[in-house]
Amino acid sequence: MDLLRVENIESSYGLSQVLFGISLEVGVGEVVTLLGRNGMGKTTTVRTIMGIMQPHAGEIYLEGNPVHNYPSYKVAQAGLGLVPEGRQIFPNLSVYENLVATAGNGQNRQNPWTLDKVFELFPELAERRTNMGNQLSGGEQQMLAISRALMTNPSLLILDEATEGLAPLIRAEIWRVLEQLKEFGQSILVIDKNVDALTRIADRHYIIEKGKVVWSGISDELSQDEELQHRYLGV
Repeated sequence: MDLLRVENIESSYGLSQVLFGISLEVGVGEVVTLLGRNGMGKTTTVRTIMGIMQPHAGEIYLEGNPVHNYPSYKVAQAGLGLVPEGRQIFPNLSVYENLVATAGNGQNRQNPWTLDKVFELFPELAERRTNMGNQLSGGEQQMLAISRALMTNPSLLILDEATEGLAPLIRAEIWRVLEQLKEFGQSILVIDKNVDALTRIADRHYIIEKGKVVWSGISDELSQDEELQHRYLGV
């Protein structure tokens, strides 16, 4: 059974429709990507999956249960953890407070994420645990955003623009962590522009163009098709 199944969702901002029948699936333990140029509907897809936007058509299932009518807090409680575009950590809370503010284990995972585990994953955060969110670098804020999502012990971790605006060394660190999370069996849906890293880490890919899925396939197919990358990803 798929962990996440999205069927023909349509979403709009007011009278402006953005998604036109998006369908995708993420299996247990899979890493799946959502690719496409800016403005093609990737973030809107994530916002709709998370219940931040309500679709006016289509259905979303998490572990077989319909969640397309859930408000966002219920979607999070059901097991989706979001690392949003722009990180959106709490600037006036310390690293420690950011991590414990939303921590929980609503899915009763057997080996839940704890402070010690996320500090082991990101040792830099352990050193900055008393620093306020607005005292962190962009890379440290992204580490904190990932750790905060993991502390909710999600069935599925969603990252919107995983490495956007980060220095090369920090990007490499984020990719290392995502590879490690995959080894742990964490299901992940990730948006990013680094096709080389994504084809190395992810199992499957969806490309969105103007609110529709125009291609889906495995990493070998994507990495070998330069014309496809040029047409839809601009690389």
